[in-house]
Amino acid sequence: MEIRNSRYLISNAKVQQCPATDAPEYAFIGRSNVGKSSLINMLVRRKGLAKTSQTPGKTLFINHFEINNGEWYIVDLPGYGYAARGKKQRDEVRRIIEDYVLERPQMVTLFVLVDIRHSPQKIDLEFMEWLGEEGVPFSIVFTKADKISIRAAKGNIENYTKTLLEKWEELPPIFVTSAEKATGRDDLLGYIEELNREWTISKTYEQEEKENNPADPGL
Repeated sequence: MEIRNSRYLISNAKVQQCPATDAPEYAFIGRSNVGKSSLINMLVRRKGLAKTSQTPGKTLFINHFEINNGEWYIVDLPGYGYAARGKKQRDEVRRIIEDYVLERPQMVTLFVLVDIRHSPQKIDLEFMEWLGEEGVPFSIVFTKADKISIRAAKGNIENYTKTLLEKWEELPPIFVTSAEKATGRDDLLGYIEELNREWTISKTYEQEEKENNPADPGL
């Protein structure tokens, strides 16, 4: 897939204020400081599109980025599990995340980012379990693959998948990435391109159904 252009569009704290578009959205989420902004910038090959910060938990809004003149959108969601936030702010972040994930029909899938250097974290596993219970489509994106050896990365992924299979019958799609080395860029964009095609086919079918079966004006 070729990304011809990208731009920051809008930030807000309420799903009702998200852009009124009819295009697919791909949301990125993970624990604070997992590398969301860096990964987004790597995907679009535009340094600084998504603002990176050394301060964990800084992203507190739903951030929309328009790709290829509105053909599709990247959404940067607040990071979860940042203990230094007060309870009120943690509750607000949880509301923002849940409202977007459960109520935004344009969201095609959620990319859950996980730092490949760490063993499975309880908060990540619980979040994925919640997604499964709610029927939310998601993929796992391991980040920072350049920070450890290939052997260590492979071992950590195997450990992670083994842990997931203790409760899951089937694993979600899994990607391995490095924002620094652009590892996994083609795989992620190829997956998004495939989902974009499915979205277009689905929308075309829905439109044809409406045209072939118009609503009875008398009802």
